[in-house]
Amino acid sequence: MREVCDAVRAERLTYLGAPHLRSLVSCVLEAERAGRPGLVVEAGTALGGSAIAMAAAKDPARRMVVYDAFGMIPPPSDKDSEQEVARYAEIAAGRSRGVGGDTYYGYREDLLGEVTASFERFGLPPARSGVSLVPGLFADTIDLDEPVALAHLDGDWYESTMVCLERIAPLVVPGGRIVLDDYHYWSGCRRATEEYFAGRDDFRIEYRARVHAVRVGGTA
Repeated sequence: MREVCDAVRAERLTYLGAPHLRSLVSCVLEAERAGRPGLVVEAGTALGGSAIAMAAAKDPARRMVVYDAFGMIPPPSDKDSEQEVARYAEIAAGRSRGVGGDTYYGYREDLLGEVTASFERFGLPPARSGVSLVPGLFADTIDLDEPVALAHLDGDWYESTMVCLERIAPLVVPGGRIVLDDYHYWSGCRRATEEYFAGRDDFRIEYRARVHAVRVGGTA
């Protein structure tokens, strides 16, 4: 799996550094070893690198669902900070740069097509690899009713993160986990995470380089 991680980074398909990408892959492999049932979910994939690495690690029979706007991301709300507002203004003005100085993913004309082609180039055509790429805003598209073994959330802002948590966390199986990319980087994500998990004893929060919420109880 190291080769896949190195390859998606070499092709500039992910913002994640090598340790974080390998950690995600390790979470998928751990779910497989444990025989934990449920979907692998990614909410926010950008150029698809992390989704490709996770798809390569999972059993082909396990379904994976990848949600993304596959275009411009939505703006932050009044529950986000001035930092988030300033970052979005930079994006909306066309001044953001992508991985390694490439064109920012939100400016691509056919991002869904590019991500699909990248999956195919890595020998993981979505239709034959149990992967569904779902375009649209999280609030409009995330509507699951089956168990989740692992979820990787990269929604940046408060509302995006809260929608993901409200719709995905109740479905996480015991021992399953949610990996939150942006807790340490965007205050909106941090606020949503803290509000959602406040007073809940069915999840254990692990404050790693990326925050993990691990299901320790419940019947999902």
